[in-house]
Amino acid sequence: MKIAIVCYPTFGGSGVVATELGMALARLGHEIHFITYSQPVRLALLEKNIYYHEVDVPEYPLFKHQPYDLALSSKLVDTIKAYQIELLHVHYAIPHAYAGYMAKKMLKEEGIFIPMITTLHGTDITLVGSHPFYRTAVTFSINKSDRVTAVSKNLRDTTYAMFDIQKEIEVIPNFIDIQRYIEKAKEPCDRTLMALQSEIIFTHVSNFRAVKRVEDIVEIFARVNEHHPSVLIMVGEGPERIKAERLAKQKGVYDKVKFLGNSVEIDKVLCMSDIFLLPSSEESFGLAALEAMANKTAVISSNAGGLPEVNIHEHTGYVCEVGDVEQMSAYALKLAQDSDLLHTMKTNALESARRFDLPEIVPIYERLYESAYASRHQNQD
Repeated sequence: MKIAIVCYPTFGGSGVVATELGMALARLGHEIHFITYSQPVRLALLEKNIYYHEVDVPEYPLFKHQPYDLALSSKLVDTIKAYQIELLHVHYAIPHAYAGYMAKKMLKEEGIFIPMITTLHGTDITLVGSHPFYRTAVTFSINKSDRVTAVSKNLRDTTYAMFDIQKEIEVIPNFIDIQRYIEKAKEPCDRTLMALQSEIIFTHVSNFRAVKRVEDIVEIFARVNEHHPSVLIMVGEGPERIKAERLAKQKGVYDKVKFLGNSVEIDKVLCMSDIFLLPSSEESFGLAALEAMANKTAVISSNAGGLPEVNIHEHTGYVCEVGDVEQMSAYALKLAQDSDLLHTMKTNALESARRFDLPEIVPIYERLYESAYASRHQNQD
């Protein structure tokens, strides 16, 4: 099948999942066309059956903010016609589903009927979608999609609660390629590059937005470090990094915290890690936690959104109330001081991550594509 995938090309979870899905589908023989404003960070263009089409947004003095949705819808129409695309899969309701619907309408005028699947990832619902300016457009875009999926049960339920949705939302969780992690585990992993052998290595990976509560991470680490020698590795960039650095200096642990910025070698960092911290106030799924688990890392997280569906309390790590730094610190210290317990949870984390293995999830999408394509002439209003 010829499939167009629209996503954000950044380090965020939705872009990573969309890219990994497209590459997995290409390996299964599908022809995949990524359409976005820059090359997705994880996209391997040298792989067979993969194409990338850049959306160019011309700048005109008339526009204060350039209309990306218009440029995207036009690019979708041109690409779908040029390559005989059979199905459109958009990740994020706004602006992607909105632009996708406009492309469908324009194509229909030429007798081309293409089904559109919309995958909801989280902030398109809880953050952008909840804003009064966008609520109507989000509702419209979801209801005009031929199929709708959400990456967790919590996100599905939240979407139904927040919007007047007339469509069935199917839960298809995010995924990872376990085999890739198994192969990487065979490569050398030198912990001494980051820490002494006696030190516990904590990690955090995110875009450092306010919802990630990175100051909580520094606070948790500082409390643990008082009782057990540790190192904290912070991977990512974002508006909250300055606050995290400032707090680390105030707590006297700045020399024990390593801010690495954005990195394409996250697996090399996680292979050294003992405990992954994710105290987010919002997390539709928790892909970063899943990737840590696949790297055999215990997780201490909040109970926000879909995190409890990924991180199993007292099995793969611990789940706490959002903002409960004291309890998270206590659990972190417990793991740091009990090597047997830490080893058990790290082992459990890898085994539990297998629930979300790529070969388990991708066929679900393929069946959804087949169903949507079979009924492509329906709901073309």
